[in-house]
Amino acid sequence: MARSPSHRFGQIIGDLLEASIEPLLREFADSHGVYLDKKGVRPARRGSKCTWIDVYGNAHDLDYVFERGGTPEVIGTPVAFIETAWRRYTKHSRNKAQEIQGAILPLVATHQHSAPFMGAILAGVFTANALAQLKSLEFKVLYFPSETVIKAFKTRGIDATSNESTPDADLAMKVAAWDALSLKDRNHIARALLKINETEVGHFMESLAASIGRTVEGVHVLPLHGSTVECTSVAEAIDFIEEYASSGGGGPTVRYEVLVRYNNGDRIDGNFADKSTAIDFLRSYEPPPIRPATARPARKLR
Repeated sequence: MARSPSHRFGQIIGDLLEASIEPLLREFADSHGVYLDKKGVRPARRGSKCTWIDVYGNAHDLDYVFERGGTPEVIGTPVAFIETAWRRYTKHSRNKAQEIQGAILPLVATHQHSAPFMGAILAGVFTANALAQLKSLEFKVLYFPSETVIKAFKTRGIDATSNESTPDADLAMKVAAWDALSLKDRNHIARALLKINETEVGHFMESLAASIGRTVEGVHVLPLHGSTVECTSVAEAIDFIEEYASSGGGGPTVRYEVLVRYNNGDRIDGNFADKSTAIDFLRSYEPPPIRPATARPARKLR
């Protein structure tokens, strides 16, 4: 069955959003030493969808996931979940916001020990309430308003304005104009969308970098029968637990409570019944081995 011009034009704008954002995220992954999972074939998982399972066994198909320690063959630790969406009409925006939070929040709860970044990249018509709803749940939101999308299309002579009463014949002409563009011109429009929204893009990427690049500022260790001990590093906290448990001071240890505090304000709590699980938890926050530099310069918007 043939797709309507309305559906096809909406898909074109969604594809434009992806073409604008994906190179930016890929360059970020390369420069920060993390793996970018997205739709497509990957030996580490079945199928072509970027699917993650929450603690309840529910599957969620996402647009982008950053992993620490991930490779095409190995699933790493998720450190960022990012969804994208385009909406043409106000009436659909709140439902989409709820759909995004419904996909990402259970996964963040499942992987709470890595405190993943939550991102939503939106374009088109989203109400202030829909955006506020996501921000209230600590999502970082990058929003491309409709007028900026229209302005980007105009750089190559396409009128992207439309509403619910736009005739199919007019939408078909817009689709034909897009189909007639060269790949170079389409990429120009994608770059123009980023340039027009350069300040907002910069703020979003800074928030992502702060989360991915955060460092441990302090670690609190509380044996149940003792007083809190503050350590300045993960290694110091591991040493404390090993020495404290072996000394047996203060009677048998019932459990360990651990708080990892980051320099960006994030905090992660753990509660463990024995020394080995507490140490395993802390080892997951040790910095990865230094790899040979392969980073490329940060992307400049032109």
